[in-house]
Amino acid sequence: MQIVVLAGGRGTRLRPLTEELPKSMIPVKGKPFLQYQIELFKRSGITNIVLCVGYLAEKIMECFGDGSAFGVKIRYSVEGNRLLGTAGALKRAEPLLDAVFFLTYGDAYLVLDYADVIACFQRSDKLGMMVVYKNLNRYDRSNVVLKDGCVKVYDKRRQTPDMVYIDYGVSILRREALGLIPSNVVMDLQEFYRVLIEQGKLIAYETYKRFHEVGSFKGLEEFKRLVDSSSPLIL
Repeated sequence: MQIVVLAGGRGTRLRPLTEELPKSMIPVKGKPFLQYQIELFKRSGITNIVLCVGYLAEKIMECFGDGSAFGVKIRYSVEGNRLLGTAGALKRAEPLLDAVFFLTYGDAYLVLDYADVIACFQRSDKLGMMVVYKNLNRYDRSNVVLKDGCVKVYDKRRQTPDMVYIDYGVSILRREALGLIPSNVVMDLQEFYRVLIEQGKLIAYETYKRFHEVGSFKGLEEFKRLVDSSSPLIL
């Protein structure tokens, strides 16, 4: 299984921690957050990793190299000076991608049965599947409406009362779906997913374990407590 990690952002909500480090390299109990992610992927049977990097990319590349020291294979898609948004960064990585791949973020720690997710997806003919969690605005603002197993609305800006689910932070896509993303154009994943939704090609997989993230100081402190607890989620 292959996973693409979007790790090129500037992490502005975590300044000053991210003034000299990319967000995914913030240390937690002596090791960078990205290492926790890689170890989780490996335990889940995912050893083919593509890192989409941009801001301070050299810090990540110097630390993790080709991934062999961590028992995985890592390749890099470097965004360069012109940031293209999350969907644009994914489009740039297209030559490195398998026919079907997971997509996640460089600040997300998501405990999930990845093998079951991909098995469910492969029984469909859709272009994408978003993992969702029934959040009810508990851990962040809910942003997804489901109907008959399909994502009907995904909007991180405008919330409606029927948004009880949230984008968990990981999706599966077929490489052919990237044909919907223009080359060298700034585009966010929300816009890309909206196109898939309009075409009826984005289904959902519901998970029942909460998500963890380090994209905010609150999330970072929660993850540190998770590590300190020696939870089986991170062992």
